[in-house]
Amino acid sequence: MRIVNCQTPLIGFAAYSGTGKTTLLEKLLPILVGRKLRVGIVKASHHDIDPDKPGKDSYRLRHAGATQLVLSTPRRSVCYTERDPGTPRTLAEQLRLLDLDNLDLVVVEGFRDEPFAKIELHRPVLNKPLLYPGDSNIIAIARDDSGYQPERLMPVLDINHPEQIADFIIATFFKGIIP
Repeated sequence: MRIVNCQTPLIGFAAYSGTGKTTLLEKLLPILVGRKLRVGIVKASHHDIDPDKPGKDSYRLRHAGATQLVLSTPRRSVCYTERDPGTPRTLAEQLRLLDLDNLDLVVVEGFRDEPFAKIELHRPVLNKPLLYPGDSNIIAIARDDSGYQPERLMPVLDINHPEQIADFIIATFFKGIIP
């Protein structure tokens, strides 16, 4: 399933806080990149951060009223987009910030209530309920216990084997395209 206006394959990782989403992605990304995929990430955060520093030109221009600012350096570019904190953010809005023409895959951490393909990460030891029974967009579940049989037919992956999760993503979105 794809969000409207996103032609780039999109896969999310849905789980409760503390399940290890970021830890898994740190291991999964080098595998996907090693298979020649250009991967973009959209990560939702509940924390308000400002990586800019007071006194820097970019900080001064943003605080002078720029709604968007691209800080371009020899090694990277950073796009700051100021939003009204009372306006809910959407995944589609965040995807528009990416240069999708130069990506083969977008991985999303968060935005679990939005309708797009997701892999649920679940660790029974955390005593959290499963998400997939209430979300038909969950296409696989990655767990750290063997032998689990979900209520509906879907692949069960090993959360501790990112290579297996990479194989699933490639088989799902790049059938026959990537070895």
